Amino acid sequence: MAAATSMFNKFNARRQAAAVVAILGGLVAGCSTPPKQAQQSGADAKTTLTLPAANSDLQQRQRGVLLRERARWIEADWSELPGWGSDRAAELWPALLRGCARPADGFAEVCAQAKSSAAPTDDAQASLWLMQHLRPYRVESHQGEAQGLITGYFEPMLEATRRPQASFQVPVHAAPADLMQRRPYFTRQQIESDTTLRARLKAQELAFLEDPLDLLVLQIQGSGRLRISDASGRSQWVRMAFAGHNDHPYQSIGKTLIERGELRPGEASWPTIRDWLRRNPQSAKELLWSNPRYVFFREEALPDPAVGPRGAQGVALTPGRSIAVDRGSIPYGTPVWLDATEPLSNQPLRKLAMAQDTGSAIVGAVRADYFWGWGGEAEAQAGRMKQPLRLWALWPMSGM
Repeated sequence: MAAATSMFNKFNARRQAAAVVAILGGLVAGCSTPPKQAQQSGADAKTTLTLPAANSDLQQRQRGVLLRERARWIEADWSELPGWGSDRAAELWPALLRGCARPADGFAEVCAQAKSSAAPTDDAQASLWLMQHLRPYRVESHQGEAQGLITGYFEPMLEATRRPQASFQVPVHAAPADLMQRRPYFTRQQIESDTTLRARLKAQELAFLEDPLDLLVLQIQGSGRLRISDASGRSQWVRMAFAGHNDHPYQSIGKTLIERGELRPGEASWPTIRDWLRRNPQSAKELLWSNPRYVFFREEALPDPAVGPRGAQGVALTPGRSIAVDRGSIPYGTPVWLDATEPLSNQPLRKLAMAQDTGSAIVGAVRADYFWGWGGEAEAQAGRMKQPLRLWALWPMSGM
């Protein structure tokens, strides 16, 4: 557990209790500007969330600080979270419960209460539950920088064959037996061009794709769904899950094209990269080999297409509610509040998410990769997402 540079005292418990009392009071009596009340009654009644004013005790005393390896967390008030209370907070509950299967240190009590509680019946009730059990912290770098970057990722859905045939000649490899003994392992260029090495890896071929760029996309995203057809024409969907990599650094081929003047900044989307490769087939291998990172997979059944892949936390990811983070900044299993915008838009994206995954490019205090899900729309949104980000970690009051 990260050390606190300013330890919390007995006034913190009274402050949180006062905040919850104020909210509960607001639910009953409202405030000077009454909130809009739901028209339902009885079992269908909707909870109305009324935020208390900024806590004066927190304003007057020194804020608590929690130190992480690559971040510091500054104690905040709920009223400081932009848009808090406007999210469809009840949608977080399934992702929260999945995260509680492998809870972060300090979350055991909160997760026990979440598992034993009935699921919130509306968004305000879900927000209130979080406020009663957690405390918000603004996440920033050790140098005090509170703005970072959010990008997006997705689970590709690709056609494949079990054996090489016709145009399906690009192998998807399982991890070789000597992967952990030889670090770093061979580069992408060596794996794809060395005849002896290719023969050694033949036993590791899981499936075959049609396009080398599809393999690269699958490797960058870390998992994917393949509809694999056999020689008889029968097909089935399976998942290719991350099983390791060759320990070489990742190099963005989009960035490479920009540095070479082939694309302008902001143009390096997957459609434009694919179009460039189509127009420059003689340079395709050289461009792909500029990224030495190579990812290996393991094949998994896909019994429920509505369930996402497992993230680094070891639990299934939830579209729109799971993010990848730098583990040195935010522990897996931590709920967070995101303050960003929708891709290519000024429309606010302010919502709850769970830190449940990581990635080689996800480094820094205020850094997140937003899981959009699978399919064409998820791919399009993920490819467009690259916006400024602020975020708040929600941590148990007793989990210091």
